[in-house]
Amino acid sequence: MQDEGALVLFSGGQDSTTCLAWALDRFPRVETLGFDYGQRHRVELECRDALRSGLRAMRPDWAARLGEDHTVGLAALGAISETALTRDVAIEMEEGGLPNTFVPGRNLVFLTFAAALAYRRGLRHIVGGMCETDFSGYPDCRDDTIKALQIALNLGMERRFVLHTPLMWIDKADTWRLARDLGGDALVRLVVEDTHTCYRGERGPMHPWGHGCGTCPACELRAAGWRRFAGG
Repeated sequence: MQDEGALVLFSGGQDSTTCLAWALDRFPRVETLGFDYGQRHRVELECRDALRSGLRAMRPDWAARLGEDHTVGLAALGAISETALTRDVAIEMEEGGLPNTFVPGRNLVFLTFAAALAYRRGLRHIVGGMCETDFSGYPDCRDDTIKALQIALNLGMERRFVLHTPLMWIDKADTWRLARDLGGDALVRLVVEDTHTCYRGERGPMHPWGHGCGTCPACELRAAGWRRFAGG
């Protein structure tokens, strides 16, 4: 039997941490899932323990709801993708109009594995940080893709999973605001200090918006969102 618990795709970045807080605010049991696919910014996975501890310390009800953490190795995905996220090459646009940080099929694979784990763990809700507002045009981040995949997963596993994407229609400034609404300044500080988003995997110096190289697309997007958030 499925219960009303949730499984959150939790990378250790800003978006997935905000989504985890969102889930903890709504579901009675929440587990987390990270993927190791040989990503260049694998340091994000090393942030996850501190983030989970920080969220537990923030609110007693969140501490009671936060359950097990899982990590799945997907080295084959990194091996066949040959993108700027899985090898040390310059980040640039490709002929098709997508940046070479696009890992083909990544979210499709992630959500399929998440559903398989949710099936085994008896969880109905699956939460991901996909966003169609501030994104690089990745087709597997689109709302239509997620809705289509929800249908396929439910047909293929004979379940009634619900795929939640709380960031789908908000920009990065609103993602910062959502974190503040959920956990106040304490959650904003946790996101700034302990999450990792930089595509190059550089913790680097502490900026007002967090650690990172400051020049890759992920850092630029996060920094721009912070400036709009902090100035608004």
